[in-house]
Amino acid sequence: MLADPLFIIAVVACGIVAAILGFGISTFGKEGVENAKKANKLMQLRLFAQFAAVILILLFVMVRGG
Repeated sequence: MLADPLFIIAVVACGIVAAILGFGISTFGKEGVENAKKANKLMQLRLFAQFAAVILILLFVMVRGG
């Protein structure tokens, strides 16, 4: 399974989602209007990345599932 390119892409997508989430949460702790806007944009980006990751995981299950 680790040699499957679709699996690797899905895992990388999940890692990207986790990185965006961590960066966005760290931005929430900072004061200021600009930081609030930046945190909001990061959370919107996370939603799109998370949607893509879920689609990739479902695709992997459909293609490789029994």
